[in-house]
Amino acid sequence: MKILFASSEAIPYFKTGGLADVARSLPDALRERGHDVRIIHPLYNRVRDQGFDLEEEAQAWIPWPEGNVVVRYFLHRPRRGAPAVLVDEPAFFDTTEPYAPTVRDPIAHGVRFALFSRAVVDYARRWGADVVHANDWPTGLVPVFARVDRLGVPTVFGIHNLAYQGNFPPRILRRVGVPRHFYRMEDGLEFYEQASFLKGGLALSDRLVAVSPTYAREIQTPEFGAGLDGLLRHRAADLWGILNGIDTRDWDPATDEAIATRYDASRLDGKEANRRDVLEELGLRGDGPLFAMVSRLVDQKGVDVVIDALPDMLREPCAVAVLGNGAPEYERALAAAADAFPGRVAAVLRFDDRLARRLYAGADFFLMPSRYEPCGLGQMIAQRYGTVPIVRHTGGLADTVEDGVTGFAFREATPAGLLEAVGRARAAWRQPGWDELRRRCMALDWSWTRSAAQYEELYRSVAASRTP
Repeated sequence: MKILFASSEAIPYFKTGGLADVARSLPDALRERGHDVRIIHPLYNRVRDQGFDLEEEAQAWIPWPEGNVVVRYFLHRPRRGAPAVLVDEPAFFDTTEPYAPTVRDPIAHGVRFALFSRAVVDYARRWGADVVHANDWPTGLVPVFARVDRLGVPTVFGIHNLAYQGNFPPRILRRVGVPRHFYRMEDGLEFYEQASFLKGGLALSDRLVAVSPTYAREIQTPEFGAGLDGLLRHRAADLWGILNGIDTRDWDPATDEAIATRYDASRLDGKEANRRDVLEELGLRGDGPLFAMVSRLVDQKGVDVVIDALPDMLREPCAVAVLGNGAPEYERALAAAADAFPGRVAAVLRFDDRLARRLYAGADFFLMPSRYEPCGLGQMIAQRYGTVPIVRHTGGLADTVEDGVTGFAFREATPAGLLEAVGRARAAWRQPGWDELRRRCMALDWSWTRSAAQYEELYRSVAASRTP
């Protein structure tokens, strides 16, 4: 099949979260299964500045209310994996903050991704795609413009995080060329008197896919549905739940060049060497287990739960290392904790891929106390590196961590809930069965093999449903 995978971010072009990883690794896995897959992605200026070898493939006139807009399609062929089509129009994509408005235009980000969505539809027709897979709110208008422009190609809409919705004043629709009749409540973009790009994708795509089976069930409830649970229950027959995978060639402690000592399940002494290395690097004491957290510092990730639990965690010998950036109040609190507990707490308030890898390799336990987690990749990577995850039982965390067998799980997103799981984890640390626990984690197969086959089945089913 010819599969066009539309995303606002993808490795190695631009990344803010897990979508970028999936938008690279899933197309690559489908390509390995024999499909013709192309990623389509905006050519932001930060992508242009990376100096990729780009081949101009075509120019296109995109219908636009103020007069047709000329976009250029550049093809990038990486050494390994699916090629990418980079959509260029400097007036729209020349930005360092794709998801943010500008000082002069509070809805600039919505206009930007509306043009991108319409270009996706144009390219799908031009290339002859069999299916278009759009992802999250920035591509929520793809199925809308597919109808406006009579594409005739089925659309699949991926739900990576229902909390980010792309809601704008209704006036944006006239500005980007969406006919007024799409602004309706039942099966259109109207969402509490806003125009919701996300709701457009959910209401008008041929199939929906959430990034884990548990999350697919959770989002049909008021607790996790972010106001869209009614629509998702209505579309339950079209909603699939397919667990994300990770690129097991990239995430492999036996070959990872960022870590001090490479190792595998048969050479766990190498993991101990990484532990000593990262403790020294961060200035932490090693008389107890090392707990690591690699995360965006936002409410969803339960950062405050960790912060509030720290004083009680530190009553027993241990060290805690947090890597990430995000909400200023969490950054300040973590910096204060590092000052208050020298040698016990390290807070590295930035995104650092190489340090993240050293933490995955060197930590004993990986903290992931998310309030909700559509899938989560961190717990899978941690398991791959023999670092035992401690997670809240929700979303993809519930699908990937078996309590007491391949990690530790707790139910309530509270300090008490986390501390209970931490206590059980401490009791297992370096006791009989500790190496067996780590090896069970490392033996799990989180490659894309199984999930890519399920996506293949999804694409074939939606293509068959559109056959005259």
